[in-house]
Parts: sequence; structure tokens; C-alpha cells
Amino acid sequence: MASHSRRRPLRERRTALASAVAVAAVGVLLSLVMVLRPDSEPNAVRAAAEPTAGNQSSAPAATPGQKAKPSPKPKPKPKPKPKPKPSKASPTPTATTPSARRPSPTSAPPSAPRPASGTAPLAGRIQPQVSYKGVATHYDAKDGDGACLYGPSPDLMVAAMNHTDYETSKACGAHILVRAANGASVTVRITNECPLPCAPGQLDLSKEAFAKLAGLSAGRIPITWSLLSPSTSDTVSIRYKTGSSRHWCGIQALGHRNPLARLEVRTGSGWTRLTRTEYNYFLSPDGTGCGGPLRLTDIYGEQLTVDGITVRPDAVQPTRVQFARH
Repeated sequence: MASHSRRRPLRERRTALASAVAVAAVGVLLSLVMVLRPDSEPNAVRAAAEPTAGNQSSAPAATPGQKAKPSPKPKPKPKPKPKPKPSKASPTPTATTPSARRPSPTSAPPSAPRPASGTAPLAGRIQPQVSYKGVATHYDAKDGDGACLYGPSPDLMVAAMNHTDYETSKACGAHILVRAANGASVTVRITNECPLPCAPGQLDLSKEAFAKLAGLSAGRIPITWSLLSPSTSDTVSIRYKTGSSRHWCGIQALGHRNPLARLEVRTGSGWTRLTRTEYNYFLSPDGTGCGGPLRLTDIYGEQLTVDGITVRPDAVQPTRVQFARH
């Protein structure tokens, strides 16, 4: 018989066996719980559930106690729009040529009538092919001389041009056709200036010329007038002013068909334009060109060259040239 110290009683052995079974059951249960918890998933299972590095969202991870925000859905990239094809009905516009942008030569206001383009490029206030309105008065022309210093003349169909249209003697020698309201007309030559208060458009006619339009008792009548380029067999003449020499001279042209625009003298470097005075002489204050060749230009741009005119003061020296008729 075994001693008491070596063998346990049967009750104790049964109790120990039950305890071991209970402990084993608890261990199995705890193992099942650990297996079934999400946090205790095996690494292989978690690796299969996690997204790859290329598909990870940039949204921050949720902190403990907070719900994770859903990752925003990526917006689809817009598809590139097809380039429009050029329409055959709309060709590429061409650049406007400079000539198409130039203003029309007829764009002048109706209140300022002008002659046809290029008719008289050097004309001043008195233009050809233009009818001017004004009034006519009369004066005693005596021997026909006046501010233009042409000298006495047997032809008294002369007139004085108002100060404005006289234009520093540019009107001197112009032939003017004057018409009255009653239909009468007369042609006069400008030899004088009508000083202020003569108004623009006004003509002061010699008594002989005024009488062709109305009685002298009328005193003042409405008129229209225009520039003429008359028929003539005369040629242009040249006259040097009193006191002229090769050191100083004044030169005048007489008998020109059309108004004179320029008078030039020849120098070593070409032609030099002389200054016109109100008494209808062109001056060379230092004697340049005095006694040499001259060049005359009318308002239409025609040029006449005159040679062989010496400095002979107060002498009218004829030439063989004349401006063309217009």
C-alpha cells in the first residue's frame, strides 16, 4: 500500500483533472476570440485587404474616436476638344491697301468749294472753276494804274481786288469775269487793291466797268465772279524797278495770261525763289540773280524760262514766251 505522502486521494485527482480541462477550454476559447477579432488578422489577410501604394488615397487617416472621411472620387480628366477645321466659305482676310484708306479728294465741306484736284496746285485764295459771291462798287480809275504798279493803260476795264483776296499782290494781273443779277457781265483785269473795309468777295470796279453792269447811281450791286484764262496774242514782259542794280533789284512780270505764283533767279546752286511784295515786285535784297536768267511759274504749275533780260530800271522788256490757256 502506497504511503500517504506519494499518492493523492481520488477526489483530489478528479478535481485536478477538471481544473485542467477547464483551463484548456478557456485557452481554446481565447484562441478563437483572438482569431475572430479584426485587429488580430494575420498579416497575409491584412496585406490582401490594404490598397497598393499606387492606389493609396491622399486623405489623412482617421484619429482614434473619429470616423474616417471617405476619399473623394477622382474627377475624370476632360477630353481634349477637337480643333475646328477652317471653313471654306470664310477665306483668310487680306490687309487693306494704303490707297483704300486715303480720303476722297471730294471730301471738302460744301461751304468751301474747291476746283478739281490738280487744276491749279499753286493757286491761292482765287481758284479757277470756282464762282465767288460778293458786291461790286466803283471808283475813278483815272489812267488805270494802281497798287500793282503796272503803270498807265488805255484799257480801263480794270478793278481793285478786296484786301483779303488780293493776297499780297497774288491777284495782280488776274482776269476776272463779273456777272450781275440782271444777267449783264464784264471782264476786268486786276490792277489795284481795295483796302479794308472792303469785304472778301468784293470788287471795286472802274466806273467804266461798273457801267457795263448797272447805272453808277446804283452804287453797290450783288455780283458773282470767277477767274479766266483769256485768249491773247501778247507775250510776257519783264521790268526792273527804279534803283535796281546788280547789288539790289526788284523784278516785275507784266502781261501774263494766268496769275503768277513764283519768280525765281538762277544761282550757282540752282534756282532761288524771290519774295513777293504788296506792290507786285519780287525782291533780291543782296543782288542774287539780278540781270541773269529768270524762271516764271503760274498757278497751274507751268514754268517759263527767260534769258537775256539786263538790269534796265523802269524799262519794259518783252519776251517771246506766254503761259498756256486753261
